[in-house]
Amino acid sequence: MLYPKEDKENQILLYTCCNCNYQQEADNSCIYVNKITHKADELTQIIADVSQDPMLPRTEDHLWTFFTYLKPDAMRLYYVCTAPYCGHRWTE
Repeated sequence: MLYPKEDKENQILLYTCCNCNYQQEADNSCIYVNKITHKADELTQIIADVSQDPMLPRTEDHLWTFFTYLKPDAMRLYYVCTAPYCGHRWTE
């Protein structure tokens, strides 16, 4: 089995056998690719500073604001706490 090894003098990637010291130059310098896919939750997409938006409706009795998000099939209300250092988000 060949293991990746760096030739620091020539700055190339080699594949080397640990038993017999056989070496061959790698065709590609990439030895590993880590593809990460992330699907964002609806609530994580809400920007934390949205509570400071003066255009969003507010109530005098509660420390929260709300806004709507229209999808082709439904409308949803999102609430954000406007208390300093809170930023809690929830939906119905």
